[in-house]
Amino acid sequence: MAGRILIADNVATNRIVLKVKLSSAFYDVIQAASGQQALEAARSEHPDLIILDAQMPEMDGISVCEALRSDPITEHIPVIMITSSSDTTSKLRALKAGADDILFKPLDELTLLARVRSLLRACGTADELRLRASTCRELGFAEAQAGFEMPGNVALIAAHKETALRWRSLLVSKVSDRITILSRNEALQSLYNGPMPDMFIIAGDLDHPDEGLRLLSELKSRTETRYTPVLMVLKQPSHSQAVVALDLDASDLISDDFDPEELALRVKTQIKRKRQSDRLRETVQDGLRMAVIDPLTGLYNRRYALPHLGHIVERAYQTKRRFAVMILDLDRFKSVNDSFGHAAGDEVLIEVAKRIRENLRGVDLLARIGGEEFLIAMPDTSLSVARIAAERLRHAVEQTEITIGAGPKSLSVTLSIGVAMGDGKSHSLTELLARADRALFTAKSDGRNQVTVNLSAA
Repeated sequence: MAGRILIADNVATNRIVLKVKLSSAFYDVIQAASGQQALEAARSEHPDLIILDAQMPEMDGISVCEALRSDPITEHIPVIMITSSSDTTSKLRALKAGADDILFKPLDELTLLARVRSLLRACGTADELRLRASTCRELGFAEAQAGFEMPGNVALIAAHKETALRWRSLLVSKVSDRITILSRNEALQSLYNGPMPDMFIIAGDLDHPDEGLRLLSELKSRTETRYTPVLMVLKQPSHSQAVVALDLDASDLISDDFDPEELALRVKTQIKRKRQSDRLRETVQDGLRMAVIDPLTGLYNRRYALPHLGHIVERAYQTKRRFAVMILDLDRFKSVNDSFGHAAGDEVLIEVAKRIRENLRGVDLLARIGGEEFLIAMPDTSLSVARIAAERLRHAVEQTEITIGAGPKSLSVTLSIGVAMGDGKSHSLTELLARADRALFTAKSDGRNQVTVNLSAA
């Protein structure tokens, strides 16, 4: 499934209609008929996203959202609030309660699905970052401290300078951040000149229709601004632009007739999230580099891999999702060292690590856990996908000879791979690794250069 979504609505017909729409896109849908049921399901089922009706009796959507945000278990789950009240007061109440977006009835299906995709994408990235940061903390690295927060820098990019000036006048008294007006070209030039903005607010149409969307695409494709939030200001109604903007990774949307307080709330939320993710990213990138990175291959080492794999196992146990663990071992590697020397053996390990890394997803864990032994963990992975991935890795190592030194010498190496599946029913890391190791032993015994899967508990 593409993600688990909790629908909370006291009207059964509304839940059924939403479930049909989401299930057709292959989302795993669970339902709650009241606010209290929604809170219980959020804590026990760990959904990736919650779609919450604002007008539920006894405990309305606002109260549910506030409770979700006050609970450490559920505070990170994105929430889409659905309401039939399109007045500004209702929208502001939902945003202040912690809703990520508010959609109005009747729902536009394309916009709903685009918003779902956008929030799930952002949530997946944030979850992976938090997972890695929690591993760092277990290894003894303190998370970067927030300290005193300096004002942020918000860049406004509109079709006309007069429009940008009007936006700034509406916003300046409601936020403490610096507000800068840029043209499209100045926004791109700023990538290479001076400090980057902490957030962009961009009109969907600039000098030409949809030019703001093209600028969004450019910013999200650049390393310097990949993680910088972008809020798109779109004309109403503009469902097609909204869908495209969200699929291009816009962080948020607002209509061009926005209420200043709504814009200020959305700006504060986006800058707060950016600073949180920056601190987590700093913890992961800087805190780990010296202690948990294998200096030869640049991969994670055993000290990082085993605690991180433990978190993957625990999360799978909570969410009941399958995952794959692989142990890979170079065949007859001792003969490489004996015949060509340890320097050549090091070159082989570096090249093999590179080929493995190039054939995995960004969310997969890859580590060197022994001399010529590697560990891979693939979250949210079925048995068939794991088999295909393992064969792809085996072929990637076998298919091309490795050049040794500066001369013409080259050699071929092969991999044996043992695979074990975690089914979310057990969180025994020891047993899982033992099954993968037995599968590797079988692959070696049966002739090497092959993939074997241990199915004893899958």
